[in-house]
Amino acid sequence: MNEVSLMKLAFCLFRYFQFGGLQRDFLRIADECLKRGHTIDVYTMRWEGPRDPRLPVTEIPVRGLQNHTRSKAFVKHLKPVLADKNYDLVVGFNKMPGLHVYYAADTCFQAKMRTWQRLLPRYRHLLAFEKAVFAKPSKTEILLISKKQQPEFMRYYGTEASRFHLLPPGIARDRMAPANAEEIRRAVRDEFAIRQDDFLTLMVGSGFRTKGLDRSLKGIAALPETLKKRTRLFVIGKDNPTRFERQARASGLSEQVFFMGGREDVSRFLLAADVLLHPAYHENTGTVLLEAVVSGLPVLTTDVCGYADYIQQAGAGIVLASPFQQNSFNQTLHAMLLSPERETWRQNGITFSKTADIYDMPKRAVDVIESLYADTRS
Repeated sequence: MNEVSLMKLAFCLFRYFQFGGLQRDFLRIADECLKRGHTIDVYTMRWEGPRDPRLPVTEIPVRGLQNHTRSKAFVKHLKPVLADKNYDLVVGFNKMPGLHVYYAADTCFQAKMRTWQRLLPRYRHLLAFEKAVFAKPSKTEILLISKKQQPEFMRYYGTEASRFHLLPPGIARDRMAPANAEEIRRAVRDEFAIRQDDFLTLMVGSGFRTKGLDRSLKGIAALPETLKKRTRLFVIGKDNPTRFERQARASGLSEQVFFMGGREDVSRFLLAADVLLHPAYHENTGTVLLEAVVSGLPVLTTDVCGYADYIQQAGAGIVLASPFQQNSFNQTLHAMLLSPERETWRQNGITFSKTADIYDMPKRAVDVIESLYADTRS
C-alpha cells in the first residue's frame, strides 16, 4: 500500500466489554486496519477489559440515568473532538449521527417498534439515531453483516442500495474442529463430571433474554424425567443471570443448569457439547451458530437469526420456523438429543467449514473502508 493511502481513523462505540459479539468484531476490524498501517483512535463511554497498546482509547465520561440520555450526551461531547482531530473517516459500531461508515451489528429498530413506543423519550432517541444513519440525506456507508436487514432499512428509510456493502460472516478459524477434537471433548466432560453417554447442551452469548434462554430452560424442563437427569445446560456469556437462576430453580433444574460467565475458552465447550441451543427472539446474525457448525456441534435455532440459513445450507442442525412455538422447540430438543443423525450433522458441519466463505469479514470490511476513502480523494 502506498503511504498516501494510509488513513487516520476514529472508531466509535458506546461501550466495550470483553465478551460482546459486536466488541469482538470491532477489535478484529481494528486489528486488520492496524496491520495495513492505518492509525486508529477509539472513543467510547466505557471500556471494560484489557486494552491493546496499539489502540489509544479515550473514555468520554457522561452523565445520565438511562442509556439513551448517556449516548446522546456522548455524541454531543464527541462531535467537537472529531472535528478538531480532522479524521479521514469516522467509523461507528453503534447507530449515531456524524458517521462516515457504520458497522450494522444491530437490527432495524423501527421495524420492531410498536406505535405507542414512539411517544416515549427513549424510543424517540433510538429512532433519531437510526434515522441519522439510514435516512436521506445521510451519506453514511453501511457495512452490512446480515442480508436480511437491507430490505427493512430500505423500506423504512428509503436507504439507497448503493450505500450497503454486504460482508461475509467473520468466523475465527480457531473455531474449526482440530485434529484432537475428540480428546478435547473427553477432557472437558471429565473436568465437569459429564459422562460420555450423558448430554451437554450449550448456550453462548451476552443478552440472555434476547438469545431465548428462558425458552431453553423450558425445553430442558419438559424433557422426560430420565432424559432430563442425564442432560445439562451450560450457559456462557456476560449478563445478569438472576432472573434465569430463579426460573431454573422453579423448574427443578438446579442440578442441570450452570452459569459459566464470560470465558475465553468457548471453543472447548463447542467441542464438548452435544447440541447448541439458540432459540433467539431476534438476532441480526448469530455468529455462535456458525462457530458451532465449523466445530462440529449440531445447532437448534430459530429462523429469525440472520445466519440461520447457513445451518440449513450446511445440513448441520434444525431451524425452527416462525412464529416460535415452545412445544415444537421442546419436542425438537428431545428428538435431537436422542437422534443418531447428530453424527451426520456433526460431519456435515466439519465438511462445510472447509469450503465456506465465512472467515474473512475483517479483511473485507477494511477493503470497503479503504475503497470508500479512495473515493473521497478521487
